[in-house]
Amino acid sequence: MELTLGVTLAVLAAGLLHAGWNALLKSSVRGDPMLDTAVVVAGSSLWGLVVLPFTGVPDVASWPYIATSSVIHFGYYITLAQAYRTGDLSFAYPLMRGTAPLLVAVLGSVFLRELPGIPMMLGILLISLGIVSIAFVQRHKHPASAAYWAFANASLIAVYTVVDGTGARASGNPAAYVAWLIFLEGIPFVAWVVARRGPSAIAYLRASSPNGIIGGGCSLAAYGIVLWAMTRAPIAAVAALRETSVLFAALLGSLWLKEGFGWRRAAGAASVVAGIAALKLG
Repeated sequence: MELTLGVTLAVLAAGLLHAGWNALLKSSVRGDPMLDTAVVVAGSSLWGLVVLPFTGVPDVASWPYIATSSVIHFGYYITLAQAYRTGDLSFAYPLMRGTAPLLVAVLGSVFLRELPGIPMMLGILLISLGIVSIAFVQRHKHPASAAYWAFANASLIAVYTVVDGTGARASGNPAAYVAWLIFLEGIPFVAWVVARRGPSAIAYLRASSPNGIIGGGCSLAAYGIVLWAMTRAPIAAVAALRETSVLFAALLGSLWLKEGFGWRRAAGAASVVAGIAALKLG
């Protein structure tokens, strides 16, 4: 398997889509992380249902991976919302997304025997360091709980990435795999949130439905591209490239949310670009 230019550009586009729905989440005027997360999850699940008739059904060998990933994603959404509740998105998001590729590289080496070469490992390290550095652009003290939740989330990201990459390869149809996965794994989480929050959650979901449709569509498309890429390139390399979404999020935050960019983010961006180049050399 090789990380071709076409796969690289496709995963970078997926990173931009992922950054887009996170920026949409951050711009929510209501500001309830758990409900805002449920809005996007509900939207992506709805989009998964819409595309099911066009994707077909994945091979039976992939269904255990879909079931396992659905359970992991439930925990992922909870830790994601908790990380955003206890800390700034500009801190938690790059911390969780930047550490995940390193964990994926370890898990991929152990369970899939995909041992990254020196250039690829250097690329993963540079991308991760560049992304994590963006978390510390704002030089004020962050709550320890936010870091704990972010690291917990990163661990779940790494596990479901390896599970889904393997499942997509076993499915014989990555589009069908991601459509069924996104449709099925969103239902328990949204139901859980509604059960906890009651009628106010339903009202919130209805009021935020435009964000859910847009963000959910971006989420489904982004993950679909990523899983397709993992059937054609090493999972660790694709996972690292995917997290360039943090860089795109910083750019969107600067242009759309008027957050500023600054030299520290520029340095992190330079590290990410160098990492991408190293991945290509690998």
